[in-house]
Amino acid sequence: MTDELIIRRAGDVGRITLNRPGALNALNQAMVDGMTAALLDWRDDAEVKAVVVDGAGEKGFCAGGDIRMLTESGKAGDGRAWRFWRDEYRLNTLIAEYPKPYIALIDGITMGGGVGVSVHGDFRVAGDRTVFAMPETGIGFHPDVGGAYFLPRLIGEIGTWMGLTGARLKAADCILTGVATHYVPSEQRQALIDALEGTALDHDGEAVEALLDRFAADPGASDLSLTRALIDSAFAGDDVDAMAGRLEAAGDAWSLRQLEVLRSKSPTACKLTLAALRRGANLSLREVMTQDLRVSIRCLDAGSDFYEGVRAVIVDKDNAPRWAPAPGDVSGWFAPLPDDAEMSFLEG
Repeated sequence: MTDELIIRRAGDVGRITLNRPGALNALNQAMVDGMTAALLDWRDDAEVKAVVVDGAGEKGFCAGGDIRMLTESGKAGDGRAWRFWRDEYRLNTLIAEYPKPYIALIDGITMGGGVGVSVHGDFRVAGDRTVFAMPETGIGFHPDVGGAYFLPRLIGEIGTWMGLTGARLKAADCILTGVATHYVPSEQRQALIDALEGTALDHDGEAVEALLDRFAADPGASDLSLTRALIDSAFAGDDVDAMAGRLEAAGDAWSLRQLEVLRSKSPTACKLTLAALRRGANLSLREVMTQDLRVSIRCLDAGSDFYEGVRAVIVDKDNAPRWAPAPGDVSGWFAPLPDDAEMSFLEG
């Protein structure tokens, strides 16, 4: 076990707190391993009726994964990146298939890896501090952790817009899109946790849902109600350049801002992301996770925009990446890996 993960039992609830507040609770290998072990232990424990996951501190639920390690591993070719992604995607799938209510309290920054350990659960509770996003194209990567599964299933083309631009959703937006199932004001979060820990729960989740409904409030209007038509019009189809052209032709302030953002992202990552989302719309979650591992590993190839994106955004922080668009289509990025490197899942 690791101090970066606090695991305990409280009443009928298994509790997991991501405990790296200085790193906005970003996931590392030990945290992935610890969460997986706890969920497997509780899966067949009749005394655990539900699982509640939150993040330490007030800023972040979980801001992503260990990007520096992934970059170093890719350059060294030592296999740590492959193991992390495989185990992370196994954890995401375990959460999606979990037989007991899984409640993620996403009151804070929830991005990348944090999305993976929340959005696939039964209940996602947003708060006043919620900022939900998949910003991977900004570092030359793709929205993994099942992004190609849940993003295409959001209303209209909102998922496409999010995946390509890294757009950030607040609590009201999360409720409108279904990313969050409930909104509970941040000041009520601890009271909600106390109620979950102090209530006799059932196995089918009805008592959990009743509690969440009791604490739920109205997050107010979402800005997406005003921009949905623009999003659906601009981000339809299978061509990123055509999307950019429609944004430019629209000419309104919102569209021109989206165009500016889109043009700042890695062109290869955008092309790759769009292809992944369109494929993912017709795949099962496990099939998407298999696709994610294939694409993630290809992002470690020499010359990939991933290294330049990490340099510009995370290492040097000059936010001035020098992208090197890959020629041709991206179909090869989706090809199977060698048999011993392909995705596998936890069973039984």
